[in-house]
Amino acid sequence: MRSTKSSYLAYFTCLLYIGFCSFISDKQAYPRLGIVSGLTQDSLAYASGFKMIGESVPKILSPALTDDQFRANLKKIKAAKCKVLTCNLFYPASIKIAGPEVDEAKVLAYTETVLSRAQQAGIKFIVLGSSGARSIPADYNIMKAKSDFVSLGKKLGQIAGKYKVTILLENLETTETNFITSLKSAAEIVREIGHPNFRLNADIFHMMREGESPNEIIEAGALVAFSEVAEKQNRSLPGVMGDDFKPYLRALHKINYKGFIFIEGSIKNAATEMPLAFKYLSAQIAEVYSEKHTN
Repeated sequence: MRSTKSSYLAYFTCLLYIGFCSFISDKQAYPRLGIVSGLTQDSLAYASGFKMIGESVPKILSPALTDDQFRANLKKIKAAKCKVLTCNLFYPASIKIAGPEVDEAKVLAYTETVLSRAQQAGIKFIVLGSSGARSIPADYNIMKAKSDFVSLGKKLGQIAGKYKVTILLENLETTETNFITSLKSAAEIVREIGHPNFRLNADIFHMMREGESPNEIIEAGALVAFSEVAEKQNRSLPGVMGDDFKPYLRALHKINYKGFIFIEGSIKNAATEMPLAFKYLSAQIAEVYSEKHTN
């Protein structure tokens, strides 16, 4: 009898363990939140609930930094409470990546250094927004610009693969640049480049500013490897104005997106806005991702 009870106890313990693992797995299936706050606000970001932060290429990876400066940055990254997962501001406006003034050798050499340093720092994603670097002359042939950019992108993807980093092409808005100003156009280019280390950053803030439908996320599907968000009017952190991101989050849920969503916005009162943003966006993600998929 005692043996039977022990068997039942072991059985139910096993069931509880499986259920617990399933719960943990489900929780991990939600997109994970990060914030582009930089190392200077690492402690506050961590206290606000974030476990990942974004930095910038000029501050921590740029070839303009000496080896000693970079090594000092590595120590800061290692000591940070949050994981530095991503960097933005990839190319300065002085290094053109689209249009008639592209110096490909210069671009590739710069990229080698940045991505080599990213690998050493454990940084997995480099966001390619770089509005100035990718802007083209108003009268320039847009088809040639796209064709040349795809060709360059394939080479950038190869470098990224070498250093186990993913480049994320970001859809910008028309007030920032005149080249690749929608998620749809960014997705077309990523699809043509066709490299696993050159993927798509679905920037929800820019989509809202351009009036772009959440459906474009669904159309992009598996090309999406990252997402960024901020409130539409002032690029404030989620919760400041109370924007509803759920239509875009539902689109991410529909494509079974389980990656990262980073908040990238203007911070006025970090001590108040950062914890608010974490709670506010976490609640919208939890609500959407608890819903069953609809056709």
